[in-house]
Amino acid sequence: MPPAPAAAPHVSAFHHRDTGTWTYLVADPATRAAAIVDPVLDFDPRSGRTGLDSVAPLLERAAADGLRIDWLLETHAHADHLSAAHALRERLRAADGRAPRLAIGRRIGEVRRVFAPLFGLSDEEPARQPAAFDHLFDDDESFAVGALPARAIPVPGHTQDSLAYLIGDALFAGDSLFMPDSGTARCDFPGGDAAMLYQSIQRLYLLPEATRVFVCHDYGKDGREPACETTIGAQKQGNLHVRADTDEAGFVALREARDRTLAVPALILPSLQVNLRGGALPEPEANGVRYLKLPLDQL
Repeated sequence: MPPAPAAAPHVSAFHHRDTGTWTYLVADPATRAAAIVDPVLDFDPRSGRTGLDSVAPLLERAAADGLRIDWLLETHAHADHLSAAHALRERLRAADGRAPRLAIGRRIGEVRRVFAPLFGLSDEEPARQPAAFDHLFDDDESFAVGALPARAIPVPGHTQDSLAYLIGDALFAGDSLFMPDSGTARCDFPGGDAAMLYQSIQRLYLLPEATRVFVCHDYGKDGREPACETTIGAQKQGNLHVRADTDEAGFVALREARDRTLAVPALILPSLQVNLRGGALPEPEANGVRYLKLPLDQL
């Protein structure tokens, strides 16, 4: 007898054009429980202004559908946008007295230790850092969104802490896989490793071919409209960098050669300072103003 098909969450996608990031509202139709994956905080580096305008449509959709947001899920500590997870948690707490759980992979601590010296963070802060998150997922830890079974799948390679979330039949791949015509994410950040990413993708390719795949970024390659959804089968057949028949050595050579041509992400310095804290902005200084650090001559 074939296995029963996985439950299908309802997925609403929201594109942040400034950073090419997709944020997802993932709902269990049976219980109205929901999760938000990789929310983006608006940030203007010229003025230093932040805001939540980009997530307003998401919150409006959740309210219109009568959803209860139980989880704020980060796939990793992003280097290309600031997370809105902390701000969303506090807004939702203020609205109805209960806050969703903000979660990320347990290896966020390793990433934190790598970058703490760059920003001159104190010795005490790493010990307190996990408190920025309500839950740190172990590798392959099971959880649930309402009645939907879910799993946190480790996909290191782009970063040490990268996770993909399998919720019912929907995989939120983070920066492991892009749309098939765009390939995979870079692996040249500290702690990144192309061979490790190859092995992570092989794990994802063991999922059923009909598994829906939702990517974290898309930039509209060759002028097409940004897209967010594909399948495991489509990735195995046509991913630009790693198809089902791609060998590890070939992928590593291609990925490392491409990474040598890539510029440093424009928002890496502000993003890491915020995202290692779960999206919390730095505490105000004596004058009541919050500041982000800009380390010189380091990257």
